[in-house]
Order: sequence, then C-alpha cells, then structure tokens
Amino acid sequence: MILSLDLTSSIIFAIVGLLVGLIIAFGVVYFIYHTKVKKDALFLTNGQKEAEALVKNATEEATKIKDLALKEGKAEVLSLRQEMENELKQRKIEITEQENKLELREDSLDRRSNSLDRREELLNDKETRLDSRKNELEKQSNEIEEVLKQQLAKLEEIAQMKQEDAKKIIFEEVKEKVSLEIAEYVKDEEEKARAEVKNKAKNILALAIQKYAGETASETTAATVALPIDEMKGRIIGREGRNIRAIESLTGVDLIIDDTPEAVVLSSFDPIRREVAKKALEILVSDGRIHPSRIEEVVERCRNEIEMDIREKGEEAVFETGIGKIHPDLVKLLGRLYYRTSYGQNVLKHSIETAMLAGKLASEIGENEILARRAGLLHDIGKACDHEVEGSHVEIGVELATKYHEAKEVIDAIASHHEDQAPKSIIAVLVQAADALSSARPGARSDSLENYVKRLEALETISNSVDGVSESYAVQAGREIRVIVKPDQINDLETISVARKIKEEIENKLSYPGTIKVTVIRETRAVDVAK
Repeated sequence: MILSLDLTSSIIFAIVGLLVGLIIAFGVVYFIYHTKVKKDALFLTNGQKEAEALVKNATEEATKIKDLALKEGKAEVLSLRQEMENELKQRKIEITEQENKLELREDSLDRRSNSLDRREELLNDKETRLDSRKNELEKQSNEIEEVLKQQLAKLEEIAQMKQEDAKKIIFEEVKEKVSLEIAEYVKDEEEKARAEVKNKAKNILALAIQKYAGETASETTAATVALPIDEMKGRIIGREGRNIRAIESLTGVDLIIDDTPEAVVLSSFDPIRREVAKKALEILVSDGRIHPSRIEEVVERCRNEIEMDIREKGEEAVFETGIGKIHPDLVKLLGRLYYRTSYGQNVLKHSIETAMLAGKLASEIGENEILARRAGLLHDIGKACDHEVEGSHVEIGVELATKYHEAKEVIDAIASHHEDQAPKSIIAVLVQAADALSSARPGARSDSLENYVKRLEALETISNSVDGVSESYAVQAGREIRVIVKPDQINDLETISVARKIKEEIENKLSYPGTIKVTVIRETRAVDVAK
C-alpha cells in the first residue's frame, strides 16, 4: 500500500515536473520569439528607410540623366537638321547648274541642227547645179566627139591614110628616137659606172698589193738528181738491177736512167714520194755506199725528215698568216702543199699569198681580216690529198673543212673559189678575187706556149664570128682582144652591143685566168684625090 502510494506520488511528481518543464520551455521559446520578432521589425524598418532613400536618389539621378539626354538629343537633332539643310542647299545648287548646262547644250544642239539644215539645203542646191552642169558637159562632149570624128574623117580623106597607119608611123619614129636616146644614156651611165668601179677597184687592189709584196712562187715539177760521174748510174742500177728495184719499191717512184749525161730523172705522181726519193738518192750518191740495206736505211731516214719538214712548213704558214689556232691534221696537210705545184706555182706559197691578199682586201672594206686570211690559206687544202682521195680538190677541201669544224665562211670560200657554186658571203668573194689575183699576176704561173697560141686563136675565132666584124687581133698574151668592125654595117651605138656579145661568147666558151679586155674599134675614112 505504501509502495503504491510512493509510485503514485512519483508519477504525480514526474507529471508535475514535466508540466513545469513544458511551461518553462514555452516561456523561453516565447521570449526568444518575441525578441527575434522585435529585432526583425527593427531591421525591416531600417531597410525600408534605406530603400526609400535609394529610390529617392535613383529617381533624382534618373531625372538628371533624362534631362541631360534630352538636352544632348535636342542638340544632335539640331546639328543633323543643319547638315541636312546644308546638303539640300548644295544639292539644289548642283541641280540648278546641271539644268543650266543642259539648257546651254540644248541651245547649242538647236543651233547645230539649224546649221546642218542650212548646209543640207546648200548641198542640195550644189548637187542640182552639178547635175545640170554635168548634162551640159556631156552634151558638149558628144558635140566635140562628133566634130573630132568629122575632122578625123576629113584628115584621113586628105592624107589618104588611116589613123592606125599614122599611129604606126609615129610609133616607129618615136621608138627609133627613144632607142637612140636610151642607148646613149646607157652608154654614158655604163662609162660612168665602169670608170667609178674601175678606179675604186684599182685603189683597193693597189692598197692590198702594196701592203703585201710576195715573192714569185714559181717552181718546176721535174725532179732531177745530178751525178758526179756517169759511172754512178751503174752503181745505182746495181748487180742485176737490185739497187734500182730496191729504190723504186721503197720510195714508190720510177727512176729513169737514160743517155742524159750525169743525171737521173725521178718520176712519180706523188710529190712527197718524189721528194723522199730525190733526197735519199742524193745522200746515197754523195756517200757512195749503195746497196739494198743501205738504201732502206737512208729512205726511212729521209721519210722521217720529210714528215718533220712537212709539219714545220705547215706551222710556218700558220704563223706567217697569223690565223690563230688550227687543227694539227690541217697543219700537216698545209705542209704537204709545199711539195705540190700547179702550173709551176708552189701551192703553199700561192695559198699564203692568197691569204694575205684576202686579208688586206677584207681590211680595206671593213670585213674580218683574220677570217679572210684563214679562208685564203685553206682554199686549196684539198690539193694536199686529191691524188689519194676521189673527187676534185674543191670537194675534198669542203669535206676536210667540215670534218675539222671550220667556220661556214671558210667552207663557203673553199666551195666557191673556182665558181663551182655561187659565193654566199663577202669573205668567199674576197678569197675568189685574191686567188685570181695571185694566179694571174706576172711571174706567178708558167703556162705552155701551145696553150697561149690556142687561147689567142680561140679569141680571134670568137670575135670574127660576130656579124659586122671585119678583123680582130688578140694582144697582150691574150689579155685583150681588139675588134675592128665594118663602119657601113655597125654604127657608133651598136659597137656597145658588139662588145657585150663578144664578152658573153668568151665567158661561155673559154676557160682562162684573170680577165680579158674587149675593145671594139669603128673607123670611117673618106678618101679623095686632088688633080
């Protein structure tokens, strides 16, 4: 019982304590709540005041900005309006000026149109007058033609000759007169040109020859070895002819041992072989020891000496002409020309002389002197081996120059120096002239008397075959032909055509070095006897 009371009182005390705790907690919560509410209310009151102040300041600032923006906008609008007004004023001025110009142009076009209208009227008037004048002239022309026909008919009736016959007579008279005048004019001009060209050519050739004075390059082709005694012929022949056979087989020449006292003749188409044989035979004769082994030794030595001499002669020619560097094979071929002759003229000396003359001629007319010398020196290079190679020396020379890459002017000079083809360069023409000059000058070549006689007879025969020729005489060793014509058949002007005809016949039918002068003579004699 006591225990139940204690439990009940404990529960009551617990409940009471719980209630008291709740009441205290509620009081604390309430106090805290009211304190916070008051603080919040005070904070809200201060924020509201600040917000109101900010709103007021913002409103004032906005008002100021608005006022300022309004002022600036008004100023800008005024400025834009002013610019627009100024631009409109300028545009109006320009439009006014354009309108004025257009008005002036319209006025000008109106005036031009009026002027063109007046001109068109004038042209129409002129055209009308011209048509009228044309009709009048046609009418007058018809009348004149009719009168001329009547007059021509009366003239034909009076002269008893038709118009065509009269034209022929007049034409023949005019033709004869004009022909005489043309012939006289041609004669005068030819004489002037001939004199001028002759003087100029003489001056150039004289200067060239004066600057180069070469010696006479004439040699004989006979190779003769002198013997000290006639008994030496037997030693040359040897026992059973073994020595002479050895010499002929080693040198390639023929030994002619005849009745000629103290002399042996060497014959060979090759000048190099002939020279080797001559030199070897001279050594053998002077030494006195003549037998096959000695002959072989001497011939070989002489052949080597001749080869060296050939190269030296070629180098001397190149140095003397001053043409510069040249292929060694061409140098050797030039040296071989020293042992070659043409009409008795040494070919190497002739080539050097041609080179020097061509060079001087080139310098006189302003051409390349060195190139002209080179072409002149090589123009006969084909003669160095024309007996070994088929073809003329011109063809062989062209092949050699092409093979060793010579200049095209040099090749042209070689190909055309005998007029096998027309020269294509000035250098070729100069070499042709120098070659003819070197060959034709006195003492350069030896020609046989028989050739001279044949040439003279051919010149006289050609001249006598021309109509109107009475007599003809070849003079100056065939360098000139003097022709006497019949005066009753050939007049003074026709002598020109006779001379030209004879010249053409000579050029077509004869082959000759240099030039041949044709002189035609017409002589009229009147003879009477006083008694």
